[in-house]
Amino acid sequence: MHGAVDLGARQAAAKRAQQRPASAGGSASVIDVTDATFNAEVIDRSRTVPVLVDFWADWCQPCKQLGPILEKLANEAAGSWVLAKVDIDANPGLAQQLSRMGVQGIPFVAAVVAGQMLPVLNGAAPEPQVRQVLDQLFDALREQGLMPEGAGAPAAPQEPAGDPLQDEAEAALQRGDLDAAASAFGKILESQPSDAYAKSGLALVELQRRVTDLDPQQARKDAADRPDDAEAQTRVADLDLVEGRVEEAFDRLIGTVRRTSGDDRDLARKHLLSLFEVLPPDDPRVGQARRRLASALF
Repeated sequence: MHGAVDLGARQAAAKRAQQRPASAGGSASVIDVTDATFNAEVIDRSRTVPVLVDFWADWCQPCKQLGPILEKLANEAAGSWVLAKVDIDANPGLAQQLSRMGVQGIPFVAAVVAGQMLPVLNGAAPEPQVRQVLDQLFDALREQGLMPEGAGAPAAPQEPAGDPLQDEAEAALQRGDLDAAASAFGKILESQPSDAYAKSGLALVELQRRVTDLDPQQARKDAADRPDDAEAQTRVADLDLVEGRVEEAFDRLIGTVRRTSGDDRDLARKHLLSLFEVLPPDDPRVGQARRRLASALF
């Protein structure tokens, strides 16, 4: 992957690392990392936002083609993911780690999510192909619940004041008319598909519908008797959430994901994602549960 690194090459690489952020406008979405800062800037950061790591070197011509594409896409993403640049000439420890992983050459791009590294690209590619690869990656992360919709948005959505449909939905919820509430929230989403308040309200309606006919005592007994029964665990998770025991509901389903496999595991994972929708996207308990789910899945 690279030859012996002499002191002159190390100094030149370090100088380039100092100059590059200034030429890129100091973007917070593109950072340089080193052997010393990799854990803090990549591993720790990846527990809250996906980090793509671009391993490159100044002598690598394909790296010079791929690097600007990645930086452009990172800046367009506006914080929903971060690009970390690693000059392997300046950071022999990370270069050796790549060799131990069996990587034969650069450019090499990996995604780090919840502390776990996943290969993404090995070699240069044109911008449309890079976009496609990253879109597929982030779609998969969202499907797994590891990257929430709207991640990286400047601020959490605010409830619009005086919205008649919202007033109608809230009034329907208060009187227990779930059908009317669902209809009102649905109308909001027809005109504003990304409205977080309506999504949360509709998820709450579905949750209340699921628990309406449950026998809480029997449901909890079934879950205690059959800890690996994903359906039994989802029913009690619903009860926990309705009763305000948010962390217990999340813990139950994350534990089920850890213990099960196949369809049962997928059922528990998808049900947990539906419970995330009930709470505001910036609720810290959701963020913590997403990170724990990532650890369970990987």
